[in-house]
Amino acid sequence: LASGIQTLNDDTQRLSTDSVRLQSSVELLTQDFATLKLSVEEQGAFLDGIKPNQEILQQEVASLKQKIDDMQYVSYDGTLIWKITSFNEKMMDAQSERQTSIYSPPFYSSPTGYKMRARLYLHGDGNARRTHMSLFFVLMRGPNDAILKFPFNYKVTFCLYDQTTQQRHIIDSFRPDIKSNSFQRPRLETNIASGIPKFVSLGMIQQEGNPYVRDDTMFIKIMVDFGVMSEALLPYALSLNPGLPMYIQQRMIEEEQNKRLLNKRKASEAWNRVLCI
Repeated sequence: LASGIQTLNDDTQRLSTDSVRLQSSVELLTQDFATLKLSVEEQGAFLDGIKPNQEILQQEVASLKQKIDDMQYVSYDGTLIWKITSFNEKMMDAQSERQTSIYSPPFYSSPTGYKMRARLYLHGDGNARRTHMSLFFVLMRGPNDAILKFPFNYKVTFCLYDQTTQQRHIIDSFRPDIKSNSFQRPRLETNIASGIPKFVSLGMIQQEGNPYVRDDTMFIKIMVDFGVMSEALLPYALSLNPGLPMYIQQRMIEEEQNKRLLNKRKASEAWNRVLCI
């Protein structure tokens, strides 16, 4: 019995020692857990803090990318050929009102001239909604506005390219209303857009196999006429190869205009001779 009691005492002592050791381990683990929890909370707070900065950075990167893309198409002669890719996706965005309009890259009338861009409502705007594409001209605040003349009063022409050999381009023009705020000197980043609400019917654009959307891409030309180009010359001017330098196109337009004037003069002289006979 004495021997058994001694064994129990030894076991009790051992268990007590193990218990103290385990209790110490539990306390250490509790401290480690508290430290870990605090670290996780601090990391969470840090991530929450940088999340807005990350979103701002992403926006700045997207904005910078857009500016770089725009610079690839910048023009300094008052004309812009706007290539609109992913047309069907953009049309669905417009139909669902996720993004009702898109902007062209900015372009200029000259290296020190007016800054401009176009705004396109693929599914229409205002009374033209769901029936026509609406195309507008936007005058932007430029670096040299202080020395330019306002209001802006030059004729603007839009051309939707037929991408087949038929070249049945859709052409429309408008003259600015010089009393409108849209054509005064811009005080904000952009003036209110103004242009042609019913530029082209949606039925024509959405029909299968139409010549204006090929490979999910559309081309629109915006041209500001700083001269006196007649309406009769517009189809000829817009049928020229856009790959030619602008000064070559201008020379060809002038030659065509002179040729037409000469033919008109000859026809008038012939008619006068007929009248004399």
